Amino acid sequence: MVITCPSCKKQHNIDEKRIPPNVTMARCKGCGRRFPLQPARDESKKAAEKAPAKAPEKAPEKAAEPQAKKAPPVSKPKVVRKLAVSISKGGVGKTTTSVNLAAGLALAGFKVLLVDTDTQGQDSFMLGVKPKAGLTELVTGELGPEEAIFKARENLYLLAGGKSLAGIKRLIDRKDFGGEMTMAEALVPIENKFDYIIVDTSPGWDPLTVNVLFFVNELLTPVSLEVMTLQGLVEFLKSISSIQKYRKEVALKYILPTFLDKRIKQSDAILKKLRELYGDLICTPIRYNVTLSGAPAHGKTIFEFAPGCNGSQDYRELIRKVANDKNLFT
Repeated sequence: MVITCPSCKKQHNIDEKRIPPNVTMARCKGCGRRFPLQPARDESKKAAEKAPAKAPEKAPEKAAEPQAKKAPPVSKPKVVRKLAVSISKGGVGKTTTSVNLAAGLALAGFKVLLVDTDTQGQDSFMLGVKPKAGLTELVTGELGPEEAIFKARENLYLLAGGKSLAGIKRLIDRKDFGGEMTMAEALVPIENKFDYIIVDTSPGWDPLTVNVLFFVNELLTPVSLEVMTLQGLVEFLKSISSIQKYRKEVALKYILPTFLDKRIKQSDAILKKLRELYGDLICTPIRYNVTLSGAPAHGKTIFEFAPGCNGSQDYRELIRKVANDKNLFT
């Protein structure tokens, strides 16, 4: 039985046998209004009587064989690469590596989010942009992802850092429990929009660095070819081991030697020692290059400022290794 709502004219197909005899009113699922059931029943009967009788269908001479149903296509889950550029020592090229790695992956066609967790906010300066908001506003909930994330280049998006991140550190410290997941809680809901999330960390060991390690799965550690940096690497690896007791997913995947100067014998000796200790983790070194330090003053990545220089070539090699694609940029 088909009953039509007198208000919105929406038709409802109802089994009359299932309607209790004492029910006199009905509610329309379309407009929500109640209406008398009996007049609607009468109209339904009149419409059924006026409808022409259907001619009986002829039975087919031979029943068609049932066709096998095609299985729906399986949609593979998108795997997001979450990588932090981190070491507890400063002056090793973390920000330079973070920005140029993210920019290079974007040039290769990947959708990349660069997250700056340093209170200096140098990622914005290196890219020549001035976002009005960033990571702080996203974590505190003041702004949504659309307002907090800044499009810096084609395929390259930025969650800016800056002085306001000091407030996030205090927010983490005030939490009785779960403080280490503060940043992950803000980033996990949006992570599937990107192919790569590159996180630039500050020097030292603070609550935000711990938050980063509870979010990313991979670590890239720049190591300048100096004796003091090797000591910093050893201490950093000890800290990583303490995190891995609670989160086994995070692992050191790449060690990137920086400031390689062939004129200095010490650089070659340290590089040789690193290769002996860490083997396949060692990436192609970034050679000492004045152009790398000059690009940020122009608000450009090394690929924009001097695409043919040694620094640009070395960072392309790093991107090939991280993306596991030797054919990129060829």
